Amino acid sequence: MSRYKNTPVFDNNLPLYKKAREERNIPDTLVQFKLSHLPAPTVDQMTSLDDSVQIWGVGDRLYKTAADHYGDPTLWWIIAWYNGRPTEAHFKVGDVVNIPKPLDRVLGLLRL
Repeated sequence: MSRYKNTPVFDNNLPLYKKAREERNIPDTLVQFKLSHLPAPTVDQMTSLDDSVQIWGVGDRLYKTAADHYGDPTLWWIIAWYNGRPTEAHFKVGDVVNIPKPLDRVLGLLRL
């Protein structure tokens, strides 16, 4: 399941990127995904779910954590969303990471 399946795309032909496109021999227009905004989970949403706790360690990655808990590394963004940290660079060794479960209820809250 891709988090991008319902994401609109747009043609990026902004003048800001013209020099970079020319230097890299890229066409004048690039097709890009529009940014999606997922609001932070509400307290009600969080209390409606169970979660597992993991202590972030050296070498941990969101995609590995998603693979371990969900069986799918592409669902890393759910853990990032639930913890309010958009990338693994926002986690430090020793941080508590909550992994929301069950997956079908989490996806139901997000209406994906």
